[in-house]
Amino acid sequence: MNKWTRWEDWVAVGVGLVAAVCAFALPQMGASMPWMLTLGVLLIVAGLVNLAMPGMVAMEYVQLALGALLFVAPWLGGYADMQAGVAWVSWIGGAVAVIVAALAVRPAMHVHDRTLPH
Repeated sequence: MNKWTRWEDWVAVGVGLVAAVCAFALPQMGASMPWMLTLGVLLIVAGLVNLAMPGMVAMEYVQLALGALLFVAPWLGGYADMQAGVAWVSWIGGAVAVIVAALAVRPAMHVHDRTLPH
């Protein structure tokens, strides 16, 4: 698998970028800004690390955990109002990040297994 070519990691970077930008662009509720900004930036970093080093299975799980945290962040940060656009960004973005990270685990394991000396 080539570096910088996995669509799953590019999607995770995009989700992180959307979350970080929406932290500033949408009306804030509760602690939505720190939650979305922090998790967005961490998703961007995890996605870029996965793109640069496509055999790191642990980073795929980190990306999955960050997506799950983004999904539950509206309840943890007190901005789970159904009318709030910022909550919907967290829920949808978190779900997408979890799905693409789950899809990327098996290919990362395959690349990791091929690079180990036997």
